[in-house]
Amino acid sequence: MTEYYDLGFAKVEIEEDFLKNTITEGFLVKPEHNKLLLEFVKKHFNKKPFVYISNRVNSYSVDPTVYYETTKIDNLIGIAVVSRNHRQQKLTELENKFFQKRIKYFTDIKKALEWKNKLLEKNTGF
Repeated sequence: MTEYYDLGFAKVEIEEDFLKNTITEGFLVKPEHNKLLLEFVKKHFNKKPFVYISNRVNSYSVDPTVYYETTKIDNLIGIAVVSRNHRQQKLTELENKFFQKRIKYFTDIKKALEWKNKLLEKNTGF
């Protein structure tokens, strides 16, 4: 069962094994926003492995230190970045330098979900 949250600066969709987040145009994501992410993780995933899907349909900025904090989420096994803007692919490569887990760029959500399923299959003994 899908759960939806509108945080004003983001729309969050939570499924059984992934969290999809769509950030509002022009927003700056800071480390304190990770506290909200941690609340969702504790409530919906507990210690179960999951994938974060960053649905980048809008243009926004991320403080690079956010990735350091996000890496600390033990049951987060990867981030899928979904965007039709190919500049996001280069940005994802840069973000990979700050993020210590799997992060991959996709142009459509279907491919991101296929990747999520493969990651989860590999992490069944999490």
